[in-house]
Amino acid sequence: MSRLTNRRQLLSTAVATGAGFWVGGSTDRVQGRSAGDKLNVAVVGAGKGSVGGVANLPAMGNENVVAICDIDDQYAGEAFEKNPQARRWKDYRQMLEQQKDIEAVVVSTPDHTHAPISLMAMRMGKHVYCEKPLARTIYEARLMAETAKATGVVTQMGNQGTSHAHFLTGVRAIQSGALGQVREVQCWTDRPTWPQGIERPTESPPVPAHVDWNLFLGPAPQRPYHPAYHPFIWRGWWDFGTGVLGDMVCHVANLAYLGLQLEYPDSVEVKSSPVNDETGPQWCVMRYHFPARGDLPPVRLHWYEGVKPEPYLGQVRPLSYGHALASNGCLIIGDRGAILTENMYCTIWKFLPEERYLDYVAPEATRPTSSGHHQEWIRRCKGQDVHVHSDFQYAAKLTESLLVGNLALRVGEKIEWDGPNMKAKNCPAADQYIRPEYHNGWTL
Repeated sequence: MSRLTNRRQLLSTAVATGAGFWVGGSTDRVQGRSAGDKLNVAVVGAGKGSVGGVANLPAMGNENVVAICDIDDQYAGEAFEKNPQARRWKDYRQMLEQQKDIEAVVVSTPDHTHAPISLMAMRMGKHVYCEKPLARTIYEARLMAETAKATGVVTQMGNQGTSHAHFLTGVRAIQSGALGQVREVQCWTDRPTWPQGIERPTESPPVPAHVDWNLFLGPAPQRPYHPAYHPFIWRGWWDFGTGVLGDMVCHVANLAYLGLQLEYPDSVEVKSSPVNDETGPQWCVMRYHFPARGDLPPVRLHWYEGVKPEPYLGQVRPLSYGHALASNGCLIIGDRGAILTENMYCTIWKFLPEERYLDYVAPEATRPTSSGHHQEWIRRCKGQDVHVHSDFQYAAKLTESLLVGNLALRVGEKIEWDGPNMKAKNCPAADQYIRPEYHNGWTL
Protein backbone atom coordinates (compact mmCIF):
# COMPACT_ATOMS: atom_id res chain seq x y z
CA MET A 1 0.00 0.00 0.00
CA SER A 2 1.13 3.54 -0.70
CA ARG A 3 2.02 5.84 2.17
CA LEU A 4 0.50 8.74 0.28
CA THR A 5 -2.44 10.46 1.92
CA ASN A 6 -5.81 9.65 0.36
CA ARG A 7 -6.61 12.51 -1.99
CA ARG A 8 -10.34 12.26 -1.31
CA GLN A 9 -9.65 13.33 2.28
CA LEU A 10 -7.46 16.19 1.10
CA LEU A 11 -10.19 17.50 -1.19
CA SER A 12 -13.17 16.89 1.07
CA THR A 13 -13.92 20.57 1.53
CA ALA A 14 -13.18 21.67 -2.04
CA VAL A 15 -16.75 21.99 -3.28
CA ALA A 16 -17.88 23.87 -0.19
CA THR A 17 -15.04 26.38 -0.27
CA GLY A 18 -14.45 26.55 -4.00
CA ALA A 19 -10.75 26.66 -3.31
CA GLY A 20 -9.43 23.64 -1.41
CA PHE A 21 -7.82 21.90 -4.35
CA TRP A 22 -4.44 20.96 -2.94
CA VAL A 23 -2.62 20.35 0.30
CA GLY A 24 -0.73 23.32 1.66
CA GLY A 25 3.05 23.25 1.85
CA SER A 26 3.34 23.51 5.63
CA THR A 27 5.69 20.52 5.84
CA ASP A 28 8.21 21.91 3.34
CA ARG A 29 11.76 21.97 4.63
CA VAL A 30 12.39 25.65 3.90
CA GLN A 31 13.56 28.69 5.81
CA GLY A 32 12.30 32.21 5.38
CA ARG A 33 14.43 34.37 3.10
CA SER A 34 13.89 37.78 1.60
CA ALA A 35 12.48 38.01 -1.91
CA GLY A 36 15.78 39.54 -3.03
CA ASP A 37 17.83 36.53 -2.01
CA LYS A 38 18.75 34.43 -5.00
CA LEU A 39 18.27 30.67 -5.17
CA ASN A 40 21.20 28.55 -6.33
CA VAL A 41 19.75 26.47 -9.16
CA ALA A 42 21.11 23.64 -11.29
CA VAL A 43 19.41 22.87 -14.62
CA VAL A 44 19.64 19.34 -16.00
CA GLY A 45 18.71 19.19 -19.69
CA ALA A 46 19.31 22.57 -21.28
CA GLY A 47 19.23 21.96 -25.05
CA LYS A 48 16.67 23.72 -27.22
CA GLY A 49 14.69 20.52 -27.68
CA SER A 50 14.82 19.35 -24.08
CA VAL A 51 11.52 19.02 -22.30
CA GLY A 52 10.62 22.52 -21.19
CA GLY A 53 14.09 23.66 -22.19
CA VAL A 54 12.77 26.72 -24.01
CA ALA A 55 11.11 28.01 -20.83
CA ASN A 56 12.74 26.41 -17.80
CA LEU A 57 16.24 27.84 -18.00
CA PRO A 58 15.08 31.40 -18.88
CA ALA A 59 12.58 31.21 -16.01
CA MET A 60 15.54 30.86 -13.64
CA GLY A 61 17.10 34.05 -15.02
CA ASN A 62 16.66 36.10 -11.85
CA GLU A 63 18.24 33.38 -9.70
CA ASN A 64 21.80 32.08 -9.49
CA VAL A 65 22.11 29.43 -12.19
CA VAL A 66 25.19 27.80 -10.70
CA ALA A 67 25.25 24.61 -12.81
CA ILE A 68 24.05 23.36 -16.18
CA CYS A 69 24.15 19.65 -16.99
CA ASP A 70 23.57 18.16 -20.44
CA ILE A 71 24.78 15.07 -22.27
CA ASP A 72 25.13 17.02 -25.53
CA ASP A 73 27.69 19.84 -25.59
CA GLN A 74 26.56 21.10 -28.97
CA TYR A 75 22.85 21.00 -28.35
CA ALA A 76 23.23 22.78 -25.02
CA GLY A 77 25.85 25.16 -26.40
CA GLU A 78 23.61 28.22 -26.42
CA ALA A 79 22.61 27.63 -22.79
CA PHE A 80 26.25 27.34 -21.77
CA GLU A 81 27.17 30.51 -23.65
CA LYS A 82 24.35 32.55 -22.13
CA ASN A 83 25.24 31.37 -18.62
CA PRO A 84 29.05 31.53 -18.42
CA GLN A 85 28.89 31.66 -14.62
CA ALA A 86 27.39 28.16 -14.45
CA ARG A 87 29.64 25.15 -14.01
CA ARG A 88 29.27 22.69 -16.89
CA TRP A 89 28.50 19.05 -16.29
CA LYS A 90 27.53 15.99 -18.32
CA ASP A 91 26.76 13.57 -15.48
CA TYR A 92 24.18 14.86 -13.00
CA ARG A 93 25.41 12.38 -10.40
CA GLN A 94 28.85 13.95 -10.36
CA MET A 95 27.28 17.38 -10.31
CA LEU A 96 25.13 16.66 -7.25
CA GLU A 97 27.93 14.86 -5.41
CA GLN A 98 30.65 17.41 -6.07
CA GLN A 99 29.01 20.82 -6.35
CA LYS A 100 27.92 21.75 -2.82
CA ASP A 101 26.28 25.13 -3.49
CA ILE A 102 23.22 23.72 -5.32
CA GLU A 103 19.93 24.35 -3.50
CA ALA A 104 17.40 23.43 -6.20
CA VAL A 105 17.34 21.36 -9.38
CA VAL A 106 15.30 21.77 -12.57
CA VAL A 107 14.85 18.52 -14.53
CA SER A 108 14.20 18.94 -18.27
CA THR A 109 15.47 15.60 -19.55
CA PRO A 110 13.76 12.71 -21.39
CA ASP A 111 11.12 10.90 -19.34
CA HIS A 112 13.27 7.88 -18.47
CA THR A 113 15.67 9.97 -16.38
CA HIS A 114 13.13 12.13 -14.53
CA ALA A 115 12.92 9.76 -11.58
CA PRO A 116 16.61 8.98 -10.99
CA ILE A 117 17.63 12.65 -11.18
CA SER A 118 14.75 13.91 -9.04
CA LEU A 119 15.10 11.19 -6.43
CA MET A 120 18.82 11.74 -5.98
CA ALA A 121 18.31 15.49 -5.65
CA MET A 122 15.45 15.16 -3.15
CA ARG A 123 17.35 12.67 -1.02
CA MET A 124 20.15 15.23 -0.81
CA GLY A 125 17.71 17.88 0.37
CA LYS A 126 17.44 19.75 -2.94
CA HIS A 127 14.15 21.27 -4.10
CA VAL A 128 13.01 19.92 -7.49
CA TYR A 129 11.09 21.27 -10.47
CA CYS A 130 10.51 18.36 -12.88
CA GLU A 131 8.93 18.49 -16.29
CA LYS A 132 5.83 16.53 -17.21
CA PRO A 133 5.08 13.70 -17.20
CA LEU A 134 6.44 13.30 -13.69
CA ALA A 135 8.00 9.95 -14.61
CA ARG A 136 8.09 7.32 -17.33
CA THR A 137 6.36 4.69 -15.20
CA ILE A 138 3.71 4.49 -12.52
CA TYR A 139 6.04 3.12 -9.84
CA GLU A 140 8.56 5.90 -10.43
CA ALA A 141 5.87 8.56 -10.01
CA ARG A 142 4.68 6.97 -6.75
CA LEU A 143 8.22 6.82 -5.38
CA MET A 144 8.86 10.44 -6.31
CA ALA A 145 5.77 11.59 -4.40
CA GLU A 146 6.65 9.56 -1.34
CA THR A 147 10.23 10.82 -1.37
CA ALA A 148 9.10 14.43 -1.71
CA LYS A 149 6.81 13.97 1.29
CA ALA A 150 9.49 12.25 3.37
CA THR A 151 12.20 14.82 2.65
CA GLY A 152 10.01 17.90 2.88
CA VAL A 153 11.59 19.59 -0.15
CA VAL A 154 9.58 21.91 -2.40
CA THR A 155 8.46 20.30 -5.66
CA GLN A 156 6.60 21.28 -8.81
CA MET A 157 5.77 19.48 -12.06
CA GLY A 158 5.87 21.45 -15.28
CA ASN A 159 2.20 21.36 -16.30
CA GLN A 160 2.18 25.14 -16.11
CA GLY A 161 -1.52 25.68 -16.75
CA THR A 162 -2.25 24.48 -13.22
CA SER A 163 -1.29 27.82 -11.67
CA HIS A 164 -3.03 30.02 -14.27
CA ALA A 165 -5.85 32.22 -12.95
CA HIS A 166 -8.41 31.21 -15.61
CA PHE A 167 -7.61 27.51 -15.15
CA LEU A 168 -8.27 27.90 -11.43
CA THR A 169 -11.51 29.76 -12.16
CA GLY A 170 -12.59 26.73 -14.20
CA VAL A 171 -11.79 24.40 -11.31
CA ARG A 172 -13.91 26.52 -8.96
CA ALA A 173 -16.76 26.63 -11.48
CA ILE A 174 -16.80 22.85 -11.87
CA GLN A 175 -16.56 22.19 -8.14
CA SER A 176 -19.31 24.73 -7.36
CA GLY A 177 -21.74 22.75 -9.53
CA ALA A 178 -21.94 25.09 -12.52
CA LEU A 179 -22.09 22.14 -14.91
CA GLY A 180 -24.33 19.99 -12.72
CA GLN A 181 -23.38 16.34 -12.44
CA VAL A 182 -20.51 15.47 -14.79
CA ARG A 183 -20.30 11.92 -16.11
CA GLU A 184 -18.49 12.39 -19.43
CA VAL A 185 -15.20 14.00 -20.51
CA GLN A 186 -13.68 14.10 -23.99
CA CYS A 187 -9.96 14.97 -24.43
CA TRP A 188 -8.00 15.11 -27.67
CA THR A 189 -4.62 16.01 -29.16
CA ASP A 190 -3.20 16.26 -32.66
CA ARG A 191 -0.02 14.49 -31.54
CA PRO A 192 2.11 12.58 -32.47
CA THR A 193 4.07 15.16 -34.40
CA TRP A 194 7.12 12.85 -34.27
CA PRO A 195 7.61 9.35 -35.76
CA GLN A 196 5.61 6.55 -34.09
CA GLY A 197 4.43 3.16 -35.19
CA ILE A 198 7.94 2.40 -36.44
CA GLU A 199 10.56 -0.24 -35.69
CA ARG A 200 14.06 0.20 -34.33
CA PRO A 201 16.57 1.40 -36.94
CA THR A 202 19.09 -1.18 -38.07
CA GLU A 203 21.93 1.25 -38.87
CA SER A 204 24.60 2.04 -36.28
CA PRO A 205 26.15 5.39 -37.15
CA PRO A 206 29.04 6.62 -35.01
CA VAL A 207 28.20 8.56 -31.86
CA PRO A 208 28.84 12.27 -32.43
CA ALA A 209 31.78 13.59 -30.43
CA HIS A 210 29.55 16.07 -28.60
CA VAL A 211 27.13 13.40 -27.30
CA ASP A 212 27.67 11.14 -24.29
CA TRP A 213 25.50 8.25 -25.46
CA ASN A 214 25.91 6.14 -22.32
CA LEU A 215 24.63 9.00 -20.18
CA PHE A 216 21.71 9.52 -22.55
CA LEU A 217 20.76 5.85 -22.14
CA GLY A 218 21.08 6.00 -18.37
CA PRO A 219 18.87 3.23 -16.93
CA ALA A 220 17.47 2.22 -20.34
CA PRO A 221 18.60 -0.99 -22.06
CA GLN A 222 21.68 -0.73 -24.24
CA ARG A 223 21.17 0.10 -27.91
CA PRO A 224 23.39 1.72 -30.53
CA TYR A 225 23.24 5.46 -31.04
CA HIS A 226 20.99 6.71 -33.83
CA PRO A 227 19.64 10.17 -34.65
CA ALA A 228 16.16 8.61 -34.56
CA TYR A 229 16.39 8.97 -30.76
CA HIS A 230 18.33 12.14 -30.06
CA PRO A 231 17.74 15.03 -30.05
CA PHE A 232 14.11 15.25 -28.88
CA ILE A 233 12.44 12.54 -30.99
CA TRP A 234 13.09 10.10 -28.16
CA ARG A 235 9.51 10.77 -27.00
CA GLY A 236 7.80 8.11 -29.10
CA TRP A 237 10.23 5.33 -28.06
CA TRP A 238 9.01 3.32 -25.06
CA ASP A 239 12.48 2.94 -23.55
CA PHE A 240 12.86 6.71 -23.28
CA GLY A 241 9.41 8.27 -23.37
CA THR A 242 5.73 7.82 -22.67
CA GLY A 243 4.41 8.58 -26.15
CA VAL A 244 1.64 11.03 -26.85
CA LEU A 245 -0.16 10.29 -23.59
CA GLY A 246 2.81 11.29 -21.44
CA ASP A 247 3.49 14.38 -23.50
CA MET A 248 0.00 15.85 -23.49
CA VAL A 249 -2.41 14.31 -21.01
CA CYS A 250 -1.01 16.18 -17.96
CA HIS A 251 -1.97 19.36 -19.80
CA VAL A 252 -5.12 18.48 -21.72
CA ALA A 253 -6.94 16.42 -19.06
CA ASN A 254 -5.72 18.52 -16.12
CA LEU A 255 -8.79 20.74 -15.71
CA ALA A 256 -11.14 17.77 -15.77
CA TYR A 257 -9.00 15.69 -13.43
CA LEU A 258 -8.65 18.41 -10.80
CA GLY A 259 -12.06 19.98 -11.20
CA LEU A 260 -13.86 16.66 -10.89
CA GLN A 261 -11.62 15.49 -8.03
CA LEU A 262 -10.77 12.31 -9.92
CA GLU A 263 -8.56 9.72 -8.31
CA TYR A 264 -7.44 6.39 -9.78
CA PRO A 265 -9.42 4.89 -12.68
CA ASP A 266 -10.80 1.42 -12.07
CA SER A 267 -10.54 0.40 -15.74
CA VAL A 268 -9.06 1.52 -19.05
CA GLU A 269 -9.55 0.08 -22.52
CA VAL A 270 -7.88 1.11 -25.79
CA LYS A 271 -8.31 0.96 -29.56
CA SER A 272 -5.34 1.92 -31.72
CA SER A 273 -3.34 1.50 -34.88
CA PRO A 274 -0.86 -1.40 -34.72
CA VAL A 275 1.32 -1.40 -31.59
CA ASN A 276 4.90 -2.65 -31.35
CA ASP A 277 7.42 -3.00 -28.53
CA GLU A 278 9.50 -0.05 -29.71
CA THR A 279 7.22 2.96 -30.21
CA GLY A 280 3.74 4.25 -29.55
CA PRO A 281 1.04 3.89 -32.23
CA GLN A 282 0.14 6.43 -34.89
CA TRP A 283 -3.28 6.91 -33.30
CA CYS A 284 -5.33 5.57 -30.43
CA VAL A 285 -8.52 6.08 -28.43
CA MET A 286 -8.49 5.35 -24.68
CA ARG A 287 -11.57 5.06 -22.48
CA TYR A 288 -11.03 5.52 -18.74
CA HIS A 289 -13.66 4.75 -16.12
CA PHE A 290 -13.32 6.64 -12.84
CA PRO A 291 -15.52 5.46 -9.96
CA ALA A 292 -17.82 7.65 -7.87
CA ARG A 293 -16.15 9.93 -5.32
CA GLY A 294 -18.53 10.45 -2.41
CA ASP A 295 -21.57 12.25 -3.88
CA LEU A 296 -19.86 12.74 -7.24
CA PRO A 297 -20.92 10.27 -9.95
CA PRO A 298 -18.64 7.97 -11.96
CA VAL A 299 -16.89 9.60 -14.91
CA ARG A 300 -15.94 8.16 -18.28
CA LEU A 301 -13.00 10.00 -19.80
CA HIS A 302 -12.24 9.49 -23.49
CA TRP A 303 -8.74 10.25 -24.76
CA TYR A 304 -8.06 10.65 -28.50
CA GLU A 305 -4.53 10.99 -29.90
CA GLY A 306 -3.82 11.38 -33.59
CA VAL A 307 -7.54 11.10 -34.42
CA LYS A 308 -10.23 13.78 -34.43
CA PRO A 309 -12.99 13.44 -31.82
CA GLU A 310 -15.81 15.38 -33.54
CA PRO A 311 -17.99 12.36 -34.38
CA TYR A 312 -17.73 11.12 -30.80
CA LEU A 313 -18.58 14.54 -29.37
CA GLY A 314 -21.70 14.72 -31.49
CA GLN A 315 -22.85 11.32 -30.27
CA VAL A 316 -22.28 12.18 -26.63
CA ARG A 317 -24.14 15.47 -26.50
CA PRO A 318 -25.17 18.13 -29.04
CA LEU A 319 -23.55 20.96 -27.05
CA SER A 320 -20.49 20.78 -29.25
CA TYR A 321 -22.32 21.41 -32.51
CA GLY A 322 -21.22 24.56 -34.27
CA HIS A 323 -18.07 25.01 -32.19
CA ALA A 324 -14.67 24.66 -33.80
CA LEU A 325 -12.31 22.49 -31.81
CA ALA A 326 -8.72 23.40 -30.99
CA SER A 327 -5.96 20.98 -32.00
CA ASN A 328 -5.62 20.06 -28.33
CA GLY A 329 -8.59 20.39 -26.02
CA CYS A 330 -11.13 18.99 -23.63
CA LEU A 331 -14.93 18.96 -23.33
CA ILE A 332 -16.27 18.46 -19.79
CA ILE A 333 -19.95 17.55 -20.06
CA GLY A 334 -22.45 17.99 -17.24
CA ASP A 335 -26.22 17.63 -17.10
CA ARG A 336 -26.59 21.44 -16.94
CA GLY A 337 -23.87 22.51 -19.35
CA ALA A 338 -20.29 22.00 -20.41
CA ILE A 339 -16.85 23.56 -20.49
CA LEU A 340 -14.89 23.51 -23.76
CA THR A 341 -11.17 24.25 -23.51
CA GLU A 342 -9.49 26.01 -26.41
CA ASN A 343 -5.79 25.39 -25.78
CA MET A 344 -3.65 22.54 -24.50
CA TYR A 345 -3.11 24.10 -21.07
CA CYS A 346 -6.83 24.54 -20.32
CA THR A 347 -6.16 28.21 -19.61
CA ILE A 348 -8.59 29.34 -22.33
CA TRP A 349 -12.07 27.89 -22.08
CA LYS A 350 -15.76 28.75 -22.39
CA PHE A 351 -19.08 27.49 -21.14
CA LEU A 352 -21.50 25.73 -23.49
CA PRO A 353 -24.18 26.70 -24.34
CA GLU A 354 -22.71 30.17 -23.94
CA GLU A 355 -26.06 31.96 -23.58
CA ARG A 356 -26.89 29.92 -20.48
CA TYR A 357 -23.88 31.34 -18.62
CA LEU A 358 -23.97 35.00 -19.60
CA ASP A 359 -24.61 36.08 -16.01
CA TYR A 360 -22.62 33.36 -14.29
CA VAL A 361 -19.98 34.42 -11.76
CA ALA A 362 -17.55 31.80 -10.49
CA PRO A 363 -16.77 31.62 -6.76
CA GLU A 364 -13.98 33.95 -5.75
CA ALA A 365 -10.51 32.60 -5.13
CA THR A 366 -9.37 32.38 -1.53
CA ARG A 367 -5.69 32.55 -2.46
CA PRO A 368 -3.77 35.39 -4.12
CA THR A 369 -3.15 35.09 -7.85
CA SER A 370 -0.11 32.94 -8.61
CA SER A 371 3.10 34.75 -9.49
CA GLY A 372 3.64 32.12 -12.21
CA HIS A 373 4.32 28.40 -12.25
CA HIS A 374 8.10 28.71 -11.95
CA GLN A 375 8.01 31.73 -9.69
CA GLU A 376 5.68 30.21 -7.10
CA TRP A 377 8.07 27.25 -6.82
CA ILE A 378 11.09 29.56 -6.49
CA ARG A 379 9.39 31.70 -3.87
CA ARG A 380 8.30 28.64 -1.90
CA CYS A 381 11.87 27.31 -2.03
CA LYS A 382 12.89 30.55 -0.33
CA GLY A 383 10.35 29.93 2.42
CA GLN A 384 7.76 32.47 1.33
CA ASP A 385 4.14 31.72 2.14
CA VAL A 386 2.93 30.97 -1.37
CA HIS A 387 1.07 27.99 -2.77
CA VAL A 388 2.67 25.53 -5.20
CA HIS A 389 -0.09 24.26 -7.45
CA SER A 390 1.36 21.06 -8.97
CA ASP A 391 3.60 19.64 -6.26
CA PHE A 392 4.56 15.99 -6.50
CA GLN A 393 1.64 14.86 -4.34
CA TYR A 394 -0.86 16.08 -6.91
CA ALA A 395 1.37 15.57 -9.94
CA ALA A 396 2.09 11.92 -9.10
CA LYS A 397 -1.58 11.04 -8.69
CA LEU A 398 -2.39 12.72 -12.02
CA THR A 399 0.53 11.02 -13.77
CA GLU A 400 -0.10 7.59 -12.27
CA SER A 401 -3.81 7.63 -13.03
CA LEU A 402 -3.47 8.57 -16.66
CA LEU A 403 -0.42 6.43 -17.48
CA VAL A 404 -2.66 3.40 -16.88
CA GLY A 405 -3.78 4.04 -20.46
CA ASN A 406 -0.32 3.11 -21.70
CA LEU A 407 -0.55 -0.19 -19.82
CA ALA A 408 -3.73 -1.08 -21.71
CA LEU A 409 -2.13 0.05 -24.95
CA ARG A 410 1.01 -2.04 -24.50
CA VAL A 411 -0.62 -5.27 -23.30
CA GLY A 412 -3.45 -4.98 -25.80
CA GLU A 413 -6.32 -5.61 -23.43
CA LYS A 414 -8.61 -3.85 -20.98
CA ILE A 415 -6.98 -3.10 -17.63
CA GLU A 416 -8.86 -3.53 -14.36
CA TRP A 417 -6.86 -1.19 -12.15
CA ASP A 418 -6.12 -1.29 -8.42
CA GLY A 419 -4.63 2.18 -7.97
CA PRO A 420 -3.50 2.11 -4.33
CA ASN A 421 -1.59 -1.13 -4.95
CA MET A 422 -0.41 -0.21 -8.47
CA LYS A 423 -1.76 -3.50 -9.82
CA ALA A 424 -3.55 -4.60 -12.98
CA LYS A 425 -5.89 -7.06 -11.33
CA ASN A 426 -6.70 -8.98 -14.50
CA CYS A 427 -3.39 -8.75 -16.31
CA PRO A 428 -0.08 -9.89 -14.78
CA ALA A 429 1.62 -9.06 -18.09
CA ALA A 430 1.26 -5.37 -17.21
CA ASP A 431 3.64 -5.70 -14.25
CA GLN A 432 6.71 -5.27 -16.46
CA TYR A 433 5.48 -1.80 -17.48
CA ILE A 434 4.41 -0.63 -14.01
CA ARG A 435 7.76 -0.99 -12.28
CA PRO A 436 10.73 -0.80 -14.62
CA GLU A 437 13.82 -2.93 -14.68
CA TYR A 438 16.86 -0.66 -14.52
CA HIS A 439 19.95 -1.46 -16.57
CA ASN A 440 23.66 -0.58 -16.80
CA GLY A 441 24.09 -0.55 -13.03
CA TRP A 442 21.47 2.16 -12.45
CA THR A 443 19.03 1.94 -9.54
CA LEU A 444 16.34 4.02 -7.92
